[in-house]
Amino acid sequence: MLILPAIDLQQGRCVRLAQGRADAATEYSDDPLEVARSFARDGARELHVVDLDAAFGRDNSLNSRTLERIVRTLDVAVQTGGGVRSLADAEHRFALGVVRVVVGTVAVESPREVERMVEKFGARVVVGIDARDGEVMTRGWEQRGKIAALELAQRVARAGIEQIVYTDVSRDGMLAGVNIEQTVRLARESDLRVTASGGIASLDDIIALRRAAEGTTVDSIIVGKALYENRFTLPDAILAARGQDDGNDDGNKHGDNA
Repeated sequence: MLILPAIDLQQGRCVRLAQGRADAATEYSDDPLEVARSFARDGARELHVVDLDAAFGRDNSLNSRTLERIVRTLDVAVQTGGGVRSLADAEHRFALGVVRVVVGTVAVESPREVERMVEKFGARVVVGIDARDGEVMTRGWEQRGKIAALELAQRVARAGIEQIVYTDVSRDGMLAGVNIEQTVRLARESDLRVTASGGIASLDDIIALRRAAEGTTVDSIIVGKALYENRFTLPDAILAARGQDDGNDDGNKHGDNA
């Protein structure tokens, strides 16, 4: 299972939001490149970088430059999301050198646009399903999408999407533990590869998710605030996700660092 450290960008700074609220940001660094470099040194093979300003419809030029610096400077794969709502937006992010682009709102509001992205970029397009009480949230988690998470997952699967990022909005940034039951259910009932996100607070959370997801298509975990709050180290998280936390290596089906 792959661990993706998260870097959320707001005006070129590294922050974390509580439950996705724009007014509940905690700044952790004014140098996101150094944060990314630290994660790479600690063994990260891939980063999850979110442009919060784009997600909230604000000027994101500073974040865009910061994202490009991270991609161009470090020998680490970068997946990015936040405010990608058109094929042109996706093309711009890919032009910066990212390996995957995560779309959210557009999957609810403009399904045909997602199909166009898949036609051009294939499996490099990932859908972020952000839900509260099982209902999808859009527009930077500020609006209800009026569609259930599972229904959206099944719909985007028909459009050719192969991977989703599932986030329980109520848990994100709260260190309350990931929603294991819903994450695993989504994987089993959609047949999509699933990245778990939102709420990881301890190594026990990672271990519990890994064990519960055994035999399913849950293949990766995004970890954010717990790393910034020093709840555990990235190397230990990588070992826990691999199954080496107790000396029992259950392998890594991706064949790369997890």
